[in-house]
Amino acid sequence: MVDHLPNLGREEIMLKEMGLSSIDELFSDIPEAVRRDSPLNLPAPQTEEEIMVDANRLLGANVAINSRPNFLGAGLYENYVPSMVVAMATRGEFLTAYTPYQPEVSQGMLQALWEFQTMVSELVALPVSNVSMYDASTAAAEALNCAVRVHNKKATQKNVVYVTEWLPEHRLSVIENYSCGAETEIRTLKWDDNGMVDLKSAEAAHGCCAVYVEQPNPFGVIDENLAELKQIIGENTALVVGVNATSLGVLEAPGNWGADIVVAEGQPFGIGPTAGGPIYGIYACTEKYLRQMPGRIVGKTFDDKGKDAFTLTLSTREQHIRRHKATSNICSNETLIALMGGIHMALLGPIGLQKLALRNAAACQVTMAGVLAIEGVELLFTNGASYNEFTVVLPGSAKGALDYLDKLGVTAGLALCDVMSGADEAWLHITATDQTTNEDVAALVGGLKSWISSTVMAVGS
Repeated sequence: MVDHLPNLGREEIMLKEMGLSSIDELFSDIPEAVRRDSPLNLPAPQTEEEIMVDANRLLGANVAINSRPNFLGAGLYENYVPSMVVAMATRGEFLTAYTPYQPEVSQGMLQALWEFQTMVSELVALPVSNVSMYDASTAAAEALNCAVRVHNKKATQKNVVYVTEWLPEHRLSVIENYSCGAETEIRTLKWDDNGMVDLKSAEAAHGCCAVYVEQPNPFGVIDENLAELKQIIGENTALVVGVNATSLGVLEAPGNWGADIVVAEGQPFGIGPTAGGPIYGIYACTEKYLRQMPGRIVGKTFDDKGKDAFTLTLSTREQHIRRHKATSNICSNETLIALMGGIHMALLGPIGLQKLALRNAAACQVTMAGVLAIEGVELLFTNGASYNEFTVVLPGSAKGALDYLDKLGVTAGLALCDVMSGADEAWLHITATDQTTNEDVAALVGGLKSWISSTVMAVGS
């Protein structure tokens, strides 16, 4: 091309190939009203050194979550991640791998993902697991859609699913978004006064396609009623359980008490909170849902020499590249993040997982005891056990308490009125993990006492 048009610049050459005479002609279909005829208000070009100074200045506005006492959780948790996880996952063999469509060159990654699936299946006591989802919310939404596809023909309540009340708004929003296209109706299960699913209310869900519950629930309460739920809703209704993954070190696996599909946020295994991402979702199910489950599945077979071999199986390639023919929208490569979770679980092993869960549970109890010893602070639900987190009722605004403690250098938790429709402004959600120290608890308790005496009592007087 250049040989034939030696006197033209690159821009003119490209325009000529398109049959155009100018840049204005190229953009002629853009309405005048939305065009900009003046330069953008941007700073002058910078050197690399100047860019680094600006970047560090902007990043310096952030507060590192582990730089101060932190009691913020509600889905993303500050558990310790061994340095070996990052060391292994950032090896070139893993870091540069993409979705392993070609097994002949991907055996290492495929085997690692098969091990991840195996550990997830053992963790939740269900026979089938995929290679991960985007996060817990998309996993929950995909599980409900999957259940509708499997059960809708025999369901007496067609295209109907139930979810428990008081779900965090971000979770419910994703479920509603995914259900909208499938024209699925979402109904609500009520709770009893103990913060557990009202089993009488659950009778209304019999014959629907699926019921979604969480264990522990969004307030941190371990729901003892869930063991009876499957018998109430019936065999032709999927029981979908969202779990706190680390709790399964001490709590009974959902597959052993009736769960058909289990979803979870995988972040506590292998990933720090990282400002909300990248993270990954866990998804496991019984064989009934295998053909309709979302995502990729790695299978184990043998090669022509009789050696173990691994390959993507069962789900079709359309699942990933032709969404109009897919059962789900999961497409982006989540395998590196799931791999980090798999490495962490392998490092822990069954005994290590139990120790992690016990440390989380113990930190929760110590923190709860300290907070409830403060005059004027009460537990929202008093008749249930909690894991990892709990919710208290303050004698004033939870947002006000958080602002006050923030100035003292303590991240005291989450004001539930920010994330739950209908939540009282006095509800404060507090999370404790294996990283919570006695000094952290003392700072939280001291800060709350100071806030109550200096702010709440002052207002009352």
